[in-house]
Amino acid sequence: MTGPKTNEREGTRATLRGYHMSASKARVVLDLIRGEDVTTAREILAGTTREAADVISKVLASAVANAVNNDAMNSEELYVAAAYADEGITMKRFTPRARGRAGAIRKRACHITVVVARLDEERLEMVRSARSAQATASRARRVSSSRRRADQTASLNKRENAAAQAAEDEALEAQSRDAELDDLDEVELETFDNESGAIHTPVEDLETDDVVDDSADETVDEVTTPQADVVEPATDAATTGEVETPEDVVASEDTNEPVAEATASDETTSHDDTEETN
Repeated sequence: MTGPKTNEREGTRATLRGYHMSASKARVVLDLIRGEDVTTAREILAGTTREAADVISKVLASAVANAVNNDAMNSEELYVAAAYADEGITMKRFTPRARGRAGAIRKRACHITVVVARLDEERLEMVRSARSAQATASRARRVSSSRRRADQTASLNKRENAAAQAAEDEALEAQSRDAELDDLDEVELETFDNESGAIHTPVEDLETDDVVDDSADETVDEVTTPQADVVEPATDAATTGEVETPEDVVASEDTNEPVAEATASDETTSHDDTEETN
């Protein structure tokens, strides 16, 4: 004798009748969750992209709710005992075809049923151990991830603190340099020339008023000095023993010819005086 029929299995069931979908499409998804625990079945349905997955997930949730509310079962101890889809009413429609013929269109429907029951002790212990191991691995992953994020955050904070400290040190150095320059501006700066051994005062340290005054004095002296005060050395007097008169100086300044004539007349006079003496 065969086992119990599908519709006679023990457990809590939920049925969706007359859904507009072919039974063959629904059976493809039902085969994926049959015999799995409720948690695993939900994960499988959540990762399936078929249209039937959304509908069957609602039917499964309804079956679990019926088991919890009506039969006082624990949702974590349930599994999918049976899942099947029966054909429903098929609506016949027609579409025009060539040469006056008609093409049949069959709009199929199905009845989806999901039955959930409590796991036996042996299988329930296996499921619990698997869930515990999964939870431990998940916790280890979370801890490692948290530590990795913490290390990254600490490294980032360390780099930021180092950059901030470097910027602060640079600012302090700049302030100290500015203070030193301010102090040097108040005191006269002098530079020593190693080659000549002389001390040179920078041009910037000289007072502009003194430079302007000296240049102005020199300019005034050059302009106000009279030409008559210039005394030329009497070179001719030393050689000839005679003193030049102011008229001779003026004549020599104007032209050279009168000076030459005067010199010749003087020589003739002196020669005549010498002859008379003899």
